[in-house]
Parts: sequence; structure tokens; C-alpha cells
Amino acid sequence: MLALLFTAGGTTANETGGEWLSYRDAYRAMVVFEKYGRPKNFLQNHFQVMLKEKGVLGEDVQLSLLGKASSLSLPLDPTGRAVFPLLKAAYDDNATLSLTRNVAQYVFRARVSIVVRSDGVYETSDLRAACEQALTYLRHVDASARTLRCSGVRLSYQRKSADPVVRLRNGSGDVALLAVADGATFRDDNNEGFRVVNYRFGDHADKAQLVTQSAPLAIAPLLE
Repeated sequence: MLALLFTAGGTTANETGGEWLSYRDAYRAMVVFEKYGRPKNFLQNHFQVMLKEKGVLGEDVQLSLLGKASSLSLPLDPTGRAVFPLLKAAYDDNATLSLTRNVAQYVFRARVSIVVRSDGVYETSDLRAACEQALTYLRHVDASARTLRCSGVRLSYQRKSADPVVRLRNGSGDVALLAVADGATFRDDNNEGFRVVNYRFGDHADKAQLVTQSAPLAIAPLLE
């Protein structure tokens, strides 16, 4: 997916034993979504730490925001995403983002995904609208996304858990179990340690529901 990519602001070891990148660079990338004025009610935006090479992001990879007067831990989920704080004080302070790994091995980006529902029930018409919102936003930040089209959504789960159960319930009440495969959460992500379920819009009418037995880690738009 063609979101905002940015590189490390430095490769200097710090007191945490890791390396750093510029909070200001990350802030500038992340604030674009906050200022975006078109519909985005189905979307959320995270800061993602992404592997440059294929593999599995280790649980010991940690991200912190370090300022002159304070520090803040930014927990990463298994997909490498963190909730990013937009703090003017940290921006003015020229704070840094510290990673407990060699930053040259990672890519840092703003990552848009679809909001996970607490009840586990998704109208397929809403999922189509969510995918279109994501694509419209990506076209706003990256002109090369204009060649992409929405084809569906992907739900991802941790591989160490039991196989996810995702059912499609159509308008006549028929229920089908969707296939599960190994793969990455996002189209361009090298972190492949997940079980994924794809729902493609072309396969079924919009008057249906996806019903999940457990909450996915993430829901990504399928753009092709």
C-alpha cells in the first residue's frame, strides 16, 4: 500500500541502547490524516514499524518517544503499529523516536486501516465504503495510487492463535465459511507471520454480512 514513507532521522545510539529517528518527520507524515477533510469514519491511522526484509517482527522491538523532559512508551501491536501521539510540545522540543533495533533494518510509515468493530459484525456495504475511503485517502497523499482499485478487504490474525472463523451471511440467511491462509496483513508488508482471511467484493452481493468469531488484529483494504 502506498502510504507516506519516511526514513530515519539519525542512526545514533541513545541511552536506551537503541537508535533514533526524527519525531518531527513522523509528525509531519501522521498529521496529514488528521487534517484530511474528506470522509474517513471507517478508517484509522497508525505509525508502523515495518521490516525491510521478509520475516516476523520480534516481540522485543520497542518504540519510545524521548523528549528533553520526559519519555513515553509507544507499544507496538504484532503488525508493528502504534498509536501515534500528535504533541506540539514534543515537536517544538525536537524530540526523537527511539527503536531498540538498528533503524536501517526497518521502514517507518503512516498506515491506514479499517476500524475493527467490537460486535464482530460487518455489513459488506460498509466494508466496500471503507475500502473506497482508504483508496481515496491514499490517492490524496500518493498520486501513484490512482491506478489501484478496491477489490476487497483482508482480516488478519496471529498465527499462534486458533484458526480464525469468519463467516459470510447473505441476504437469504445462507452462511459460508471463508478460507484461511498464511500471509501478511498489508499488501506491501514484509511481516508475514499471520493467518489471513480475504473477502472480495466481486464474489457476493453487497446485502450481506461478515461475522467474526474473534476480533482481527487488523482489517486492511485490498487494493489491486
